Amino acid sequence: MNFIVVGCGRVGAELCYHLFKSGHHVVVVDSRREAFNRLHSDFRGRTLEGEGLAESVLERAGIQEADGLAAVTNSDTLNAVVAHAARVFYNVPNVVARNYDPNLRAVIESFGLQTVGSTYWGAQRVEELLMNPSQKAVYSAGNGEVEVYEIVIPETWHGKTLGDLLSPVKQCYPVALSRAGRASLPEAESVLQTGDLLNVSSTFEGMGALTARLSGKTEA
Repeated sequence: MNFIVVGCGRVGAELCYHLFKSGHHVVVVDSRREAFNRLHSDFRGRTLEGEGLAESVLERAGIQEADGLAAVTNSDTLNAVVAHAARVFYNVPNVVARNYDPNLRAVIESFGLQTVGSTYWGAQRVEELLMNPSQKAVYSAGNGEVEVYEIVIPETWHGKTLGDLLSPVKQCYPVALSRAGRASLPEAESVLQTGDLLNVSSTFEGMGALTARLSGKTEA
């Protein structure tokens, strides 16, 4: 597949390398030639010096044939405009814009763009690890508003049902229950055992409530 990455900072350089190693054709655009020094030494995609907003630069990058474009510069405004132009004027089927300032997320999302808010997501993930180190997030949707967590059922909940555990908890839904290496789709009547691995889809607030319940800080 053909991909264009606008912005060769640390994220852009790493993204280019991952795409290249996966066998894709990659063109990376940056206004500063020295930015390409961040690319891995064995990267064999194209580098193109120029302004990502310039029509001539995007066309030289092959935007008419691009399967996807990622705008990952340090400027939220530039990312939004480049991504919007790629989607609306060039009909690039898959476009992603990076967001730095959480206060500008709504502006970028108003364009109908897929966004990755590294600042927002990173801060939330660090908070999760500080508050509940026993949690393990195995999947993150959007910018982390909803995640799938893996938790270990403690001895205090042995013999109780999944419904007993989750019924008072809002914004938290069971995904899978694993025991002795075998996973099943859990039901409210499923009886829990010590050491079971429970996957739940939850918001940050929902996971906090579930963690408190598991630890006995709320009434069982």
